[in-house]
Amino acid sequence: MSDIENIKKLRQSTGAGFKDCNAALKESNGDLDKAAEILRVKGIAKASKKMSRDAKEGVIVVSGDNKKTSLIEVNCETDFVAKNEDFIKFVKELSEINNECSSEHSKLNKTNMTNGKTVKDNLVALIAKIGEKITIGKSSTIENPNSKNFIYQHSVIKDNVSKLGVVVSLETSENNDEFNSFGKQLSMHIAASNPIALNSEDIGEDLIKKEQELIAEELKNSGKSEEIAKKISLGKINKYKEENSLMTQDWVMEPKKKVRDIINEINIPNLKIKEFIRIKIGE
Repeated sequence: MSDIENIKKLRQSTGAGFKDCNAALKESNGDLDKAAEILRVKGIAKASKKMSRDAKEGVIVVSGDNKKTSLIEVNCETDFVAKNEDFIKFVKELSEINNECSSEHSKLNKTNMTNGKTVKDNLVALIAKIGEKITIGKSSTIENPNSKNFIYQHSVIKDNVSKLGVVVSLETSENNDEFNSFGKQLSMHIAASNPIALNSEDIGEDLIKKEQELIAEELKNSGKSEEIAKKISLGKINKYKEENSLMTQDWVMEPKKKVRDIINEINIPNLKIKEFIRIKIGE
């Protein structure tokens, strides 16, 4: 087999560039297996060097159907790489595996991709090839047997790849056109309004405490009496809960009404919002 044929074969099996493949073959005296191992080790070294960089760009990828749906975030350093063909190919296959793994990262990393190598090994190879830090970020899966999932993507790059993804799971005793229309509208509302929780009581104590600390700092030098400051603080906390709970948010299509008002008005029997997920690059 000629040197050029060996380089082509090595490039196909490893995804490495021409120069790296040529150098690895020379180092291994033409042994393809040894050359592949050399490239793998060098790829890990390259990837390790890039881990200290910031990776604030990237994509959100959705996969699955209306019964089981997953979102996964994959970060990179630049928007240019987020649109790279090799990057897009990797994240699309990764998203399918993520859905199969129900967003279990430990299981995801060990799963083989179509080339026979694990997700972890393919990620290292992609970092070495592209030359940027790439990390797998947040991921989540919604699966409710008696519900229907609705998806919304914003700033779509290609197919199921975008900058923001939403999945909301709804349940009803009658799957009619009004139900499907509301599901689409609600997913858009969640994308625009970014609720933290379904109801105010579902907001985590850590978030409430953090908000209370910010309010206390704001009021510290206001000159208000302790009693007045407490009333102001309580009012601000209640407003924070209202604005960040899906059910009490202003409905984006009709801001004078709350989401709960719209649910009470529409003709959808036994409608329930089961859960939702929203992931956006940069948040």
